Amino acid sequence: MARVNFRLPDIGEGIAEAEIVTWHVKVGDMVEEDQPVADMMTDKATVEMAAPVSGKVIEVAGTVGDQIAIGSTLVVFETEGGEEEAAPAPAAKEEPAAPKPDPVPSKQDTVRPEPVEGRAVSAAPEARASTKPVLSDAAGGVEGLSTNGGETRKVLASPAVRQRAKDLAVDLAQVHPAAGDRVKHSDLDAFLKYQGGGSAFASAPRSAPIAAGEDEIEEIKVAGLRRRIAENMAESKRRIPHFAYVDEVDVTAVEALRAAMNETRGERPKLTMLPFLIRAITKAARDFPMVNARFDDEAGVVQRHSAVHLGMATQTDAGLSVPVIRDAQAHDVWGLAAEIVRLADATRRGKAKREELSGSTITLTSLGALGGIVSTPVINRPEVAIVGVNKMVERPVVIDGRIEVRKMMNLSSSFDHRVVDGMDAAKFIQAIRRLIEVPALLFAD
Repeated sequence: MARVNFRLPDIGEGIAEAEIVTWHVKVGDMVEEDQPVADMMTDKATVEMAAPVSGKVIEVAGTVGDQIAIGSTLVVFETEGGEEEAAPAPAAKEEPAAPKPDPVPSKQDTVRPEPVEGRAVSAAPEARASTKPVLSDAAGGVEGLSTNGGETRKVLASPAVRQRAKDLAVDLAQVHPAAGDRVKHSDLDAFLKYQGGGSAFASAPRSAPIAAGEDEIEEIKVAGLRRRIAENMAESKRRIPHFAYVDEVDVTAVEALRAAMNETRGERPKLTMLPFLIRAITKAARDFPMVNARFDDEAGVVQRHSAVHLGMATQTDAGLSVPVIRDAQAHDVWGLAAEIVRLADATRRGKAKREELSGSTITLTSLGALGGIVSTPVINRPEVAIVGVNKMVERPVVIDGRIEVRKMMNLSSSFDHRVVDGMDAAKFIQAIRRLIEVPALLFAD
Protein backbone atom coordinates (compact mmCIF):
# COMPACT_ATOMS: atom_id res chain seq x y z
CA MET A 1 0.00 0.00 0.00
CA ALA A 2 1.17 3.54 -0.67
CA ARG A 3 0.27 6.92 0.76
CA VAL A 4 -0.54 9.63 -1.74
CA ASN A 5 -0.48 13.21 -0.49
CA PHE A 6 -2.87 15.38 -2.47
CA ARG A 7 -1.66 18.95 -2.07
CA LEU A 8 -3.92 21.95 -2.69
CA PRO A 9 -2.92 23.25 -6.13
CA ASP A 10 -2.56 26.87 -7.22
CA ILE A 11 -6.19 27.70 -7.99
CA GLY A 12 -5.87 31.34 -8.92
CA GLU A 13 -3.35 34.08 -9.53
CA GLY A 14 -2.29 35.68 -6.28
CA ILE A 15 -4.24 33.18 -4.16
CA ALA A 16 -2.30 32.14 -1.04
CA GLU A 17 -4.97 30.08 0.70
CA ALA A 18 -8.47 28.73 0.27
CA GLU A 19 -11.28 27.94 2.67
CA ILE A 20 -12.90 24.54 3.00
CA VAL A 21 -16.61 25.05 2.38
CA THR A 22 -17.73 21.44 1.76
CA TRP A 23 -16.30 17.98 2.27
CA HIS A 24 -17.69 15.33 -0.07
CA VAL A 25 -15.68 12.56 1.61
CA LYS A 26 -14.58 11.56 5.08
CA VAL A 27 -11.80 9.45 6.55
CA GLY A 28 -12.36 5.81 5.68
CA ASP A 29 -14.21 6.46 2.41
CA MET A 30 -13.16 4.67 -0.75
CA VAL A 31 -13.01 7.06 -3.69
CA GLU A 32 -12.55 6.78 -7.41
CA GLU A 33 -10.22 8.92 -9.48
CA ASP A 34 -11.86 12.26 -10.44
CA GLN A 35 -14.49 11.89 -7.72
CA PRO A 36 -15.20 15.24 -5.96
CA VAL A 37 -13.60 15.36 -2.54
CA ALA A 38 -13.99 18.98 -1.44
CA ASP A 39 -15.14 22.45 -2.44
CA MET A 40 -12.61 25.20 -1.77
CA MET A 41 -13.45 28.88 -1.76
CA THR A 42 -11.07 31.68 -2.65
CA ASP A 43 -11.72 35.39 -2.88
CA LYS A 44 -12.68 34.89 -6.52
CA ALA A 45 -14.54 31.64 -6.91
CA THR A 46 -15.54 28.29 -5.46
CA VAL A 47 -13.44 25.47 -6.85
CA GLU A 48 -14.25 21.77 -6.83
CA MET A 49 -11.29 19.53 -5.97
CA ALA A 50 -11.34 16.02 -7.40
CA ALA A 51 -9.41 12.95 -6.27
CA PRO A 52 -6.27 12.49 -8.41
CA VAL A 53 -6.20 8.75 -7.67
CA SER A 54 -8.42 5.91 -6.58
CA GLY A 55 -8.02 4.74 -3.02
CA LYS A 56 -9.00 5.11 0.60
CA VAL A 57 -9.14 8.47 2.41
CA ILE A 58 -6.94 8.19 5.50
CA GLU A 59 -6.46 11.88 6.38
CA VAL A 60 -8.18 15.19 5.64
CA ALA A 61 -6.73 18.64 6.27
CA GLY A 62 -9.40 20.18 8.45
CA THR A 63 -13.06 20.98 8.92
CA VAL A 64 -15.44 23.28 7.10
CA GLY A 65 -14.34 26.88 7.60
CA ASP A 66 -10.62 26.12 7.94
CA GLN A 67 -8.15 27.98 5.74
CA ILE A 68 -5.69 25.78 3.82
CA ALA A 69 -2.50 27.19 2.33
CA ILE A 70 -1.77 26.58 -1.32
CA GLY A 71 0.65 23.69 -1.62
CA SER A 72 -0.24 22.12 1.72
CA THR A 73 -1.76 18.64 2.02
CA LEU A 74 -5.52 18.58 1.57
CA VAL A 75 -6.19 14.83 1.55
CA VAL A 76 -4.03 11.75 2.07
CA PHE A 77 -5.05 8.63 0.15
CA GLU A 78 -4.00 5.04 0.63
CA THR A 79 -3.61 3.28 -2.70
CA GLU A 80 -2.41 0.02 -4.09
CA GLY A 81 1.26 0.46 -4.89
CA GLY A 82 4.70 0.90 -3.48
CA GLU A 83 6.35 3.98 -1.99
CA GLU A 84 4.74 7.14 -0.78
CA GLU A 85 4.25 9.73 -3.46
CA ALA A 86 2.72 13.13 -4.01
CA ALA A 87 -0.30 13.22 -6.24
CA PRO A 88 -0.13 15.41 -9.30
CA ALA A 89 -2.21 18.56 -8.92
CA PRO A 90 -5.39 18.24 -10.96
CA ALA A 91 -6.86 21.06 -12.96
CA ALA A 92 -9.08 23.00 -10.64
CA LYS A 93 -12.66 23.31 -11.74
CA GLU A 94 -13.77 26.91 -11.20
CA GLU A 95 -17.40 27.73 -10.64
CA PRO A 96 -18.73 31.21 -11.40
CA ALA A 97 -21.25 31.33 -8.60
CA ALA A 98 -19.15 32.55 -5.70
CA PRO A 99 -17.21 35.60 -6.87
CA LYS A 100 -16.13 38.16 -4.35
CA PRO A 101 -17.99 41.37 -5.16
CA ASP A 102 -16.25 44.73 -4.86
CA PRO A 103 -14.97 45.31 -1.39
CA VAL A 104 -18.28 44.33 0.20
CA PRO A 105 -19.90 41.07 -0.83
CA SER A 106 -22.10 41.33 2.22
CA LYS A 107 -25.38 41.67 0.43
CA GLN A 108 -24.14 40.10 -2.72
CA ASP A 109 -22.85 36.89 -1.24
CA THR A 110 -24.74 34.16 0.43
CA VAL A 111 -23.98 31.03 2.30
CA ARG A 112 -24.12 29.42 -1.09
CA PRO A 113 -26.13 30.62 -4.06
CA GLU A 114 -28.42 28.11 -5.75
CA PRO A 115 -26.43 24.92 -6.11
CA VAL A 116 -24.24 24.29 -9.10
CA GLU A 117 -21.98 21.36 -9.82
CA GLY A 118 -19.94 20.27 -6.86
CA ARG A 119 -21.90 22.07 -4.16
CA ALA A 120 -23.40 20.58 -1.05
CA VAL A 121 -25.90 21.70 1.52
CA SER A 122 -25.19 21.58 5.21
CA ALA A 123 -28.32 19.95 6.47
CA ALA A 124 -30.19 16.87 5.36
CA PRO A 125 -33.87 17.20 4.50
CA GLU A 126 -36.65 15.12 5.92
CA ALA A 127 -36.60 11.45 4.99
CA ARG A 128 -37.91 10.53 1.57
CA ALA A 129 -38.75 7.30 -0.21
CA SER A 130 -35.84 4.90 -0.01
CA THR A 131 -34.13 3.39 -3.02
CA LYS A 132 -34.33 -0.23 -4.05
CA PRO A 133 -31.28 -2.48 -4.04
CA VAL A 134 -28.62 -1.49 -6.56
CA LEU A 135 -26.37 -3.45 -8.87
CA SER A 136 -22.69 -2.52 -9.01
CA ASP A 137 -21.04 -2.54 -12.41
CA ALA A 138 -17.44 -3.17 -13.29
CA ALA A 139 -16.84 0.40 -14.42
CA GLY A 140 -17.20 1.81 -10.93
CA GLY A 141 -20.58 3.36 -11.57
CA VAL A 142 -23.78 1.94 -10.21
CA GLU A 143 -26.84 1.00 -12.14
CA GLY A 144 -29.77 1.04 -9.77
CA LEU A 145 -33.47 0.41 -10.03
CA SER A 146 -35.44 3.20 -8.41
CA THR A 147 -39.07 4.10 -8.45
CA ASN A 148 -40.67 7.45 -9.10
CA GLY A 149 -44.43 7.62 -8.91
CA GLY A 150 -44.76 3.91 -9.58
CA GLU A 151 -42.51 3.97 -12.64
CA THR A 152 -39.30 1.97 -12.46
CA ARG A 153 -36.21 3.23 -14.26
CA LYS A 154 -32.48 2.67 -14.20
CA VAL A 155 -30.29 5.22 -12.43
CA LEU A 156 -26.55 5.53 -13.03
CA ALA A 157 -24.45 6.82 -10.14
CA SER A 158 -21.06 6.24 -8.55
CA PRO A 159 -20.87 4.15 -5.37
CA ALA A 160 -20.18 7.27 -3.31
CA VAL A 161 -23.23 9.07 -4.69
CA ARG A 162 -25.34 5.97 -4.21
CA GLN A 163 -24.23 5.60 -0.58
CA ARG A 164 -24.81 9.28 0.13
CA ALA A 165 -28.31 9.11 -1.31
CA LYS A 166 -29.00 6.03 0.79
CA ASP A 167 -27.79 7.79 3.94
CA LEU A 168 -30.11 10.72 3.16
CA ALA A 169 -33.02 8.42 2.19
CA VAL A 170 -33.26 10.08 -1.22
CA ASP A 171 -34.76 8.20 -4.17
CA LEU A 172 -32.26 8.78 -6.98
CA ALA A 173 -35.05 8.37 -9.52
CA GLN A 174 -36.20 11.81 -8.42
CA VAL A 175 -32.77 13.34 -9.05
CA HIS A 176 -32.24 14.50 -12.62
CA PRO A 177 -28.64 14.81 -13.88
CA ALA A 178 -27.65 18.27 -15.10
CA ALA A 179 -25.54 16.70 -17.84
CA GLY A 180 -25.42 13.20 -19.27
CA ASP A 181 -27.26 10.31 -17.69
CA ARG A 182 -25.16 9.75 -14.54
CA VAL A 183 -26.23 11.30 -11.23
CA LYS A 184 -23.35 13.18 -9.60
CA HIS A 185 -22.86 14.71 -6.17
CA SER A 186 -23.79 18.10 -7.63
CA ASP A 187 -27.11 16.76 -8.89
CA LEU A 188 -27.87 15.35 -5.46
CA ASP A 189 -26.87 18.68 -3.91
CA ALA A 190 -29.24 20.52 -6.21
CA PHE A 191 -32.08 18.14 -5.39
CA LEU A 192 -31.52 18.60 -1.66
CA LYS A 193 -31.44 22.36 -2.02
CA TYR A 194 -34.62 22.57 -4.06
CA GLN A 195 -36.58 19.86 -2.26
CA GLY A 196 -36.00 20.73 1.35
CA GLY A 197 -32.38 21.55 1.95
CA GLY A 198 -31.19 25.12 2.25
CA SER A 199 -29.17 27.42 4.36
CA ALA A 200 -27.84 26.05 7.60
CA PHE A 201 -28.97 29.33 9.11
CA ALA A 202 -32.62 28.81 8.22
CA SER A 203 -34.90 28.25 11.18
CA ALA A 204 -36.81 24.98 11.27
CA PRO A 205 -40.18 24.96 13.05
CA ARG A 206 -40.42 22.81 16.15
CA SER A 207 -43.15 20.22 16.36
CA ALA A 208 -43.60 20.56 20.12
CA PRO A 209 -42.94 23.20 22.77
CA ILE A 210 -39.73 22.97 24.76
CA ALA A 211 -40.25 22.07 28.38
CA ALA A 212 -38.54 23.92 31.21
CA GLY A 213 -35.04 22.65 31.78
CA GLU A 214 -34.67 21.36 28.21
CA ASP A 215 -32.34 23.23 25.92
CA GLU A 216 -31.01 21.75 22.72
CA ILE A 217 -28.10 23.82 21.45
CA GLU A 218 -27.20 23.61 17.77
CA GLU A 219 -23.77 24.91 16.84
CA ILE A 220 -23.42 26.13 13.25
CA LYS A 221 -19.98 27.12 12.12
CA VAL A 222 -19.89 30.45 10.30
CA ALA A 223 -17.99 29.58 7.16
CA GLY A 224 -17.75 30.29 3.47
CA LEU A 225 -19.83 33.11 2.09
CA ARG A 226 -21.75 33.46 5.33
CA ARG A 227 -18.48 34.27 7.08
CA ARG A 228 -17.74 36.90 4.46
CA ILE A 229 -21.17 38.39 4.83
CA ALA A 230 -20.62 38.67 8.58
CA GLU A 231 -17.20 40.24 8.18
CA ASN A 232 -18.28 42.76 5.59
CA MET A 233 -21.52 43.72 7.31
CA ALA A 234 -19.47 44.50 10.41
CA GLU A 235 -16.95 46.39 8.30
CA SER A 236 -19.68 48.44 6.64
CA LYS A 237 -21.23 49.43 9.95
CA ARG A 238 -17.85 50.07 11.55
CA ARG A 239 -16.51 52.31 8.80
CA ILE A 240 -19.63 54.03 7.46
CA PRO A 241 -21.64 56.50 9.55
CA HIS A 242 -25.13 55.61 8.34
CA PHE A 243 -27.77 58.29 7.95
CA ALA A 244 -31.30 56.89 7.67
CA TYR A 245 -34.24 58.61 6.02
CA VAL A 246 -37.80 57.35 5.51
CA ASP A 247 -40.51 58.92 3.39
CA GLU A 248 -44.09 57.96 2.57
CA VAL A 249 -45.14 57.50 -1.06
CA ASP A 250 -48.63 57.41 -2.58
CA VAL A 251 -48.40 54.63 -5.16
CA THR A 252 -52.05 54.62 -6.22
CA ALA A 253 -51.43 56.15 -9.65
CA VAL A 254 -48.38 54.08 -10.53
CA GLU A 255 -50.17 50.91 -9.44
CA ALA A 256 -53.06 51.72 -11.78
CA LEU A 257 -50.58 52.34 -14.60
CA ARG A 258 -48.76 49.10 -13.85
CA ALA A 259 -52.01 47.10 -13.96
CA ALA A 260 -53.00 48.68 -17.28
CA MET A 261 -49.59 47.96 -18.84
CA ASN A 262 -49.68 44.36 -17.67
CA GLU A 263 -53.03 43.80 -19.37
CA THR A 264 -51.40 44.40 -22.76
CA ARG A 265 -47.90 43.09 -22.08
CA GLY A 266 -48.14 40.18 -24.51
CA GLU A 267 -45.02 38.01 -24.25
CA ARG A 268 -43.14 40.56 -22.17
CA PRO A 269 -42.44 39.84 -18.48
CA LYS A 270 -45.00 40.96 -15.93
CA LEU A 271 -44.29 44.36 -14.46
CA THR A 272 -43.82 44.65 -10.70
CA MET A 273 -43.24 47.86 -8.78
CA LEU A 274 -39.46 47.45 -9.00
CA PRO A 275 -38.96 48.61 -12.63
CA PHE A 276 -40.82 51.83 -11.87
CA LEU A 277 -38.74 52.42 -8.75
CA ILE A 278 -35.52 51.75 -10.62
CA ARG A 279 -36.62 54.15 -13.35
CA ALA A 280 -37.31 56.77 -10.68
CA ILE A 281 -33.92 56.22 -9.03
CA THR A 282 -32.06 56.61 -12.32
CA LYS A 283 -33.90 59.83 -13.19
CA ALA A 284 -33.49 61.33 -9.71
CA ALA A 285 -29.77 60.46 -9.67
CA ARG A 286 -29.19 62.95 -12.50
CA ASP A 287 -29.81 65.80 -10.07
CA PHE A 288 -28.14 64.11 -7.11
CA PRO A 289 -24.87 62.64 -8.42
CA MET A 290 -23.47 62.41 -4.90
CA VAL A 291 -25.71 59.38 -4.18
CA ASN A 292 -24.71 57.43 -7.30
CA ALA A 293 -21.14 57.03 -6.19
CA ARG A 294 -18.49 54.82 -4.65
CA PHE A 295 -16.23 55.98 -1.84
CA ASP A 296 -12.68 54.66 -1.61
CA ASP A 297 -12.16 55.80 1.95
CA GLU A 298 -8.61 54.47 2.12
CA ALA A 299 -7.56 56.61 -0.85
CA GLY A 300 -9.89 59.44 0.15
CA VAL A 301 -11.53 59.51 -3.29
CA VAL A 302 -15.23 59.61 -4.21
CA GLN A 303 -16.06 58.31 -7.67
CA ARG A 304 -19.31 59.79 -8.97
CA HIS A 305 -20.84 57.83 -11.85
CA SER A 306 -22.95 59.23 -14.64
CA ALA A 307 -24.29 55.75 -15.46
CA VAL A 308 -26.41 53.95 -12.86
CA HIS A 309 -25.26 50.39 -12.26
CA LEU A 310 -28.03 49.34 -9.92
CA GLY A 311 -27.56 46.56 -7.41
CA MET A 312 -30.76 44.56 -7.04
CA ALA A 313 -30.99 42.70 -3.76
CA THR A 314 -32.21 39.16 -4.50
CA GLN A 315 -33.26 36.62 -1.92
CA THR A 316 -32.04 33.07 -2.44
CA ASP A 317 -32.49 29.95 -0.32
CA ALA A 318 -29.09 30.55 1.18
CA GLY A 319 -29.23 34.29 1.76
CA LEU A 320 -29.19 37.66 0.06
CA SER A 321 -27.30 38.29 -3.14
CA VAL A 322 -27.06 41.46 -5.22
CA PRO A 323 -26.72 41.11 -8.99
CA VAL A 324 -26.17 44.32 -10.94
CA ILE A 325 -28.31 45.84 -13.68
CA ARG A 326 -25.73 47.58 -15.85
CA ASP A 327 -26.67 50.96 -17.29
CA ALA A 328 -30.09 50.86 -15.68
CA GLN A 329 -30.73 54.39 -16.92
CA ALA A 330 -30.68 53.11 -20.52
CA HIS A 331 -33.55 50.62 -20.03
CA ASP A 332 -37.26 51.27 -20.20
CA VAL A 333 -39.54 49.60 -17.66
CA TRP A 334 -39.97 46.53 -19.89
CA GLY A 335 -36.22 46.17 -20.29
CA LEU A 336 -35.75 46.55 -16.55
CA ALA A 337 -38.40 43.90 -15.89
CA ALA A 338 -36.63 41.49 -18.22
CA GLU A 339 -33.26 42.14 -16.57
CA ILE A 340 -34.74 41.64 -13.11
CA VAL A 341 -36.14 38.25 -14.11
CA ARG A 342 -32.96 37.18 -15.87
CA LEU A 343 -30.56 38.21 -13.13
CA ALA A 344 -32.73 36.94 -10.29
CA ASP A 345 -33.04 33.54 -11.97
CA ALA A 346 -29.30 33.33 -12.68
CA THR A 347 -28.46 34.33 -9.12
CA ARG A 348 -30.82 31.83 -7.51
CA ARG A 349 -29.41 29.05 -9.69
CA GLY A 350 -25.83 30.09 -8.95
CA LYS A 351 -25.22 30.90 -12.61
CA ALA A 352 -24.64 34.66 -12.35
CA LYS A 353 -21.38 35.77 -13.91
CA ARG A 354 -18.71 37.46 -11.85
CA GLU A 355 -19.22 40.78 -13.62
CA GLU A 356 -22.94 40.55 -12.88
CA LEU A 357 -22.24 40.47 -9.15
CA SER A 358 -19.93 43.46 -8.84
CA GLY A 359 -19.57 47.10 -9.77
CA SER A 360 -22.88 48.46 -8.48
CA THR A 361 -23.11 52.19 -7.76
CA ILE A 362 -26.35 52.20 -5.74
CA THR A 363 -28.53 49.38 -4.40
CA LEU A 364 -32.28 48.80 -4.24
CA THR A 365 -33.49 46.28 -1.69
CA SER A 366 -37.01 45.03 -1.04
CA LEU A 367 -38.62 42.57 1.33
CA GLY A 368 -41.74 42.40 -0.82
CA ALA A 369 -44.91 41.60 1.08
CA LEU A 370 -42.81 41.19 4.25
CA GLY A 371 -41.45 44.71 3.91
CA GLY A 372 -42.84 45.99 7.19
CA ILE A 373 -43.29 49.68 7.87
CA VAL A 374 -39.67 50.84 8.16
CA SER A 375 -36.26 49.25 7.66
CA THR A 376 -32.70 50.50 8.07
CA PRO A 377 -30.77 48.86 5.22
CA VAL A 378 -27.00 48.51 5.53
CA ILE A 379 -25.00 50.26 2.82
CA ASN A 380 -23.26 48.00 0.36
CA ARG A 381 -19.73 49.32 0.77
CA PRO A 382 -18.11 51.07 -1.13
CA GLU A 383 -21.43 52.48 -2.33
CA VAL A 384 -22.79 55.48 -0.45
CA ALA A 385 -26.56 54.93 -0.72
CA ILE A 386 -29.16 52.19 -0.54
CA VAL A 387 -32.94 52.45 -0.98
CA GLY A 388 -35.29 50.00 0.71
CA VAL A 389 -38.88 49.24 -0.29
CA ASN A 390 -41.44 48.54 2.41
CA LYS A 391 -44.83 46.91 2.03
CA MET A 392 -47.76 48.53 0.28
CA VAL A 393 -50.97 49.09 2.26
CA GLU A 394 -54.35 50.65 1.63
CA ARG A 395 -55.42 53.21 4.19
CA PRO A 396 -57.46 56.42 4.46
CA VAL A 397 -55.59 59.59 3.49
CA VAL A 398 -56.73 63.20 3.65
CA ILE A 399 -56.48 64.84 0.21
CA ASP A 400 -57.71 68.41 -0.26
CA GLY A 401 -59.91 68.07 2.78
CA ARG A 402 -61.42 64.76 1.62
CA ILE A 403 -60.75 61.30 3.00
CA GLU A 404 -59.77 58.83 0.30
CA VAL A 405 -58.50 55.27 0.38
CA ARG A 406 -55.03 55.30 -1.18
CA LYS A 407 -52.27 52.77 -1.71
CA MET A 408 -49.34 53.90 0.41
CA MET A 409 -45.78 52.64 0.75
CA ASN A 410 -42.71 53.77 2.66
CA LEU A 411 -39.25 54.13 1.18
CA SER A 412 -36.48 53.53 3.71
CA SER A 413 -32.97 54.59 2.83
CA SER A 414 -29.46 54.79 4.25
CA PHE A 415 -26.64 57.10 3.17
CA ASP A 416 -22.95 57.45 3.93
CA HIS A 417 -22.98 60.67 5.95
CA ARG A 418 -19.32 61.31 5.14
CA VAL A 419 -20.28 61.81 1.50
CA VAL A 420 -23.99 62.62 1.42
CA ASP A 421 -25.45 65.45 3.49
CA GLY A 422 -28.78 64.86 5.19
CA MET A 423 -30.55 67.51 3.12
CA ASP A 424 -29.34 65.98 -0.16
CA ALA A 425 -30.42 62.52 1.03
CA ALA A 426 -33.91 63.76 1.89
CA LYS A 427 -34.26 65.66 -1.39
CA PHE A 428 -33.17 62.61 -3.36
CA ILE A 429 -35.85 60.39 -1.81
CA GLN A 430 -38.42 63.15 -2.23
CA ALA A 431 -37.51 63.36 -5.92
CA ILE A 432 -38.14 59.62 -6.23
CA ARG A 433 -41.45 60.08 -4.44
CA ARG A 434 -42.49 62.81 -6.87
CA LEU A 435 -41.71 60.63 -9.89
CA ILE A 436 -43.68 57.70 -8.47
CA GLU A 437 -46.68 59.78 -7.46
CA VAL A 438 -46.85 61.40 -10.93
CA PRO A 439 -45.80 58.39 -13.05
CA ALA A 440 -46.07 60.29 -16.36
CA LEU A 441 -42.82 62.00 -15.31
CA LEU A 442 -41.06 58.63 -15.44
CA PHE A 443 -41.48 58.63 -19.21
CA ALA A 444 -40.71 62.32 -19.84
CA ASP A 445 -37.21 63.40 -20.86
